[in-house]
Amino acid sequence: MANLKIKLIRSFAGRKDDQIATAKSLGLRKIGAQVIQPDNAATRGKVAKISHLVEVEEA
Repeated sequence: MANLKIKLIRSFAGRKDDQIATAKSLGLRKIGAQVIQPDNAATRGKVAKISHLVEVEEA
């Protein structure tokens, strides 16, 4: 199974609480933080919700 490398590139300032919670559930806390997550439907859904805040590439 493939993995996704997710990087937070935009601030949480002015974002809705559910978007912040989604980013934190992925393990993203600060701008520039990177995490590796499994490429599955749950992760894809979370990324889609905060797509304007993150960069995603296959790892």
